[in-house]
Amino acid sequence: MNDLFRLDGKVALVTGASYGIGFAIASALAEAGATIVFNDIKQELVDKGVAAYAEQGITAHGYVCDVTDEDAVQAVVARIEQEVGVIDILVNNAGIIKRIPMVEMSAKDFRQVIDVDLNAPFIVSKAVIPAMIKKGGGKIINICSMMSELGRETVSAYAAAKGGLKMLTKNIASEYGQYNIQCNGIGPGYIATPQTAPLREVQPDGSKHPFDQFILAKTPANRWGEAADLGGPAVFLASEASDFVNGHILYVDGGILAYIGKQPS
Repeated sequence: MNDLFRLDGKVALVTGASYGIGFAIASALAEAGATIVFNDIKQELVDKGVAAYAEQGITAHGYVCDVTDEDAVQAVVARIEQEVGVIDILVNNAGIIKRIPMVEMSAKDFRQVIDVDLNAPFIVSKAVIPAMIKKGGGKIINICSMMSELGRETVSAYAAAKGGLKMLTKNIASEYGQYNIQCNGIGPGYIATPQTAPLREVQPDGSKHPFDQFILAKTPANRWGEAADLGGPAVFLASEASDFVNGHILYVDGGILAYIGKQPS
């Protein structure tokens, strides 16, 4: 059974994985035996990522590439196929968020979020699918969000993009499942990262930060997720264990989407 979850001999491309959630997912795939390839938009970020993987004992192959640039993506995928191997696993992780009230948000800012969070997964998936078909199969994992299902103040562009990514996931599964390509999504809940640390700081009076209280009240698990919580689901969706799972979004959210929230005391 354990062999079903092994990724030995597989090449995994995780976009935007020099740090954070992408780094955690790539590290889990490496632990399962995959060869890791990642990209970032600047050489300095790629170098930092390679060094961070090396500290974990992982030899990662880093490339500079803007995932919203179709020509650049086609070129870098060709390079990866030549220098590392055909991409067996793609994780569309790169993403941005802009927290701006909708009526104050420019169309330019809206389009930028859509470009990175929705157009880029289309561009990168399109680039790797032909070689997957030729090889006889592959795995695509799109990093979605609870905002694929829910709205919230100030994130109109992000919610629109992640809702679209959910449907792109289902459509890739529908169109390319016949070629033994499985396309699924992971929808992370609120994850404890350095970026969210200020939201979890204890207040001067000893109480929890209001947003921390809000998240814990909404989460049956009564905690924030850790980046490592995404590793197991990613390995599952990247492995043979999920060969008959297609077009599914796996929410790793501690139960938020299933829960109406605690009654105020």
